[in-house]
Amino acid sequence: MQTAVVICPGRGTYNAAELGYLGRHFPDAALLRRFDALRAEAGQDTLSALDGAERFSLARHSRGDNASGLIFAASLGDFLAIDRTAIEVVAVTGNSMGWYSALACGGALSPENGFRVANTMGTLMQQALIGGQTIYPWLDDDWVPRPERKRELLDLVATIGAEPDKQLYLSIDLGGMLVLAGNAVGLEAFEKAVPPVQERFPMRLGNHAAFHTRLQEPVAAAGRAALPVGMFGQPNQPLIDGRGNVWWPAATDVAALHDYTLGHQVTESYDFTRAVTAAAREFAPDLFIVLGPGTTLGGAVAQSLILAQWRGMGSKADFRERQAETPLLASMGMPEQRPLVTAS
Repeated sequence: MQTAVVICPGRGTYNAAELGYLGRHFPDAALLRRFDALRAEAGQDTLSALDGAERFSLARHSRGDNASGLIFAASLGDFLAIDRTAIEVVAVTGNSMGWYSALACGGALSPENGFRVANTMGTLMQQALIGGQTIYPWLDDDWVPRPERKRELLDLVATIGAEPDKQLYLSIDLGGMLVLAGNAVGLEAFEKAVPPVQERFPMRLGNHAAFHTRLQEPVAAAGRAALPVGMFGQPNQPLIDGRGNVWWPAATDVAALHDYTLGHQVTESYDFTRAVTAAAREFAPDLFIVLGPGTTLGGAVAQSLILAQWRGMGSKADFRERQAETPLLASMGMPEQRPLVTAS
């Protein structure tokens, strides 16, 4: 039996290619109906209607109040589909809103309460839509760590953010990428100050707010008012948060977990790189499983493992060689990798 750390994706992972993902993969029709009922009670389109739409609409499907529920359900469905006769899950983590999915996969929230948390926070962020995000790489195409480049970019972020009219912060440390958040003038200043790379960066993220910054304090406060601590419980799997901290079964302060989830996790930088590093070093799994939807998080996981010098890897070539020999990473959103972790 293989051991595995499970990783839940965040916003931006349900796109045109993922339309119909729940219809293709969600394993529990009764649970999906319960999610649909919660959406209907709130006056929102059901997940079944969104996922079953004739065509993907960026304006409709990427909105926080729709995307969060779709992504949460897709991730939870994939978690339920993992073949437990072949794979022992030893810990769960996530990227950004993937923390809400991780809480449900790890048992600290019931599936319904996990859905309530993800859907409520996505709705609150969409209603407020404070600031935005842009993404920029600091690793080159070969993924060889160049920490001096990262320092230069973070110094630039600090310089811009210190100007009176500009707000700019590190939102997510995402492997070889920096996800930055701030107000419009702060984001524009950064985008003008850096050279275009890989023909697509810097890339502004549509329908994204300034997640994981102090700009989200009003959203965090509204979330705490709407989502009581009684929804939370002891996890049944170790949970690794956006600081690399582990919440252990039978040893978790549930009130502190609630406070982190609807406080620090919303208003401070999310260090996904550190979470993956902690997962590798603390649990030394045979495999990292990235749940769907989407296929974009696998690169950040691989880059984070390289930055952690996991199993001696120091570049993209090293990772590809190891992956070809014995897979270290399985992305359930990829049809060719999904069978590695699911029953036939």
